[in-house]
Amino acid sequence: MSDDKRAARVAIIDNSIDPGVYRPVEHWSRHLTVPWDAFVARDGPFPDPAAYSHFILTGSEASILEPDPWVDVEAGIVREAVAAGAAVLGSCWGHQLLAFALAGESHVRRCDRPEIGWVPIRVDKESELLGPAGTPYTFSVHYDEVRDLPAPFEILASTDACPVQAFRLGGQPVWGLQCHPEVDIPTGLRFLHDLVDCGFKGRDFLLEALRQPPRDSGLILRIVRAVLAAGRCRMG
Repeated sequence: MSDDKRAARVAIIDNSIDPGVYRPVEHWSRHLTVPWDAFVARDGPFPDPAAYSHFILTGSEASILEPDPWVDVEAGIVREAVAAGAAVLGSCWGHQLLAFALAGESHVRRCDRPEIGWVPIRVDKESELLGPAGTPYTFSVHYDEVRDLPAPFEILASTDACPVQAFRLGGQPVWGLQCHPEVDIPTGLRFLHDLVDCGFKGRDFLLEALRQPPRDSGLILRIVRAVLAAGRCRMG
């Protein structure tokens, strides 16, 4: 392994609310091949933006439209990390937080219809993050979405229900994904059942998703490789 690869270190910012239902650090860390640390956003403290080469912003059961006080703190950390040249990947709520922090709160809104289950997303052109053009399947649970991103944001993927499924911030190593590529089929099935059992909002949509045949195209491997290959590396 090269010196640069050894110097890479990932900060996973865990935005979950109930670890009994949703454990994103467990889901993401199993795919990482470099050292990582986890930070629970609702508890603090947050990572030092200068101390990490890569950041993963996880999903959350919370709504970006009803932000707790720690959301503004995390948004500030994100802006500092991006300015320092770190590679930043936001998934689901983390994707929405990136838009909130870098474009403004007017660029997130409630979905017309929640998108839950195994969703085929349209990748209109090849990218390092999502691979060749096509319609890969991946797991999704979201009630809010990103909208109307200005330049220099570039849309990488969409669905009819959600026009901004994935974006990149110009030529920078900053990406947002509305989906949960880190959630495999067994984890997704368990997650949906747990959300139903705990009385989470949108019960009918959750049950509808459980009636779908689960399909996962395995985007997570390509996504993690692309993110780890990008961004600044600090020599130890």
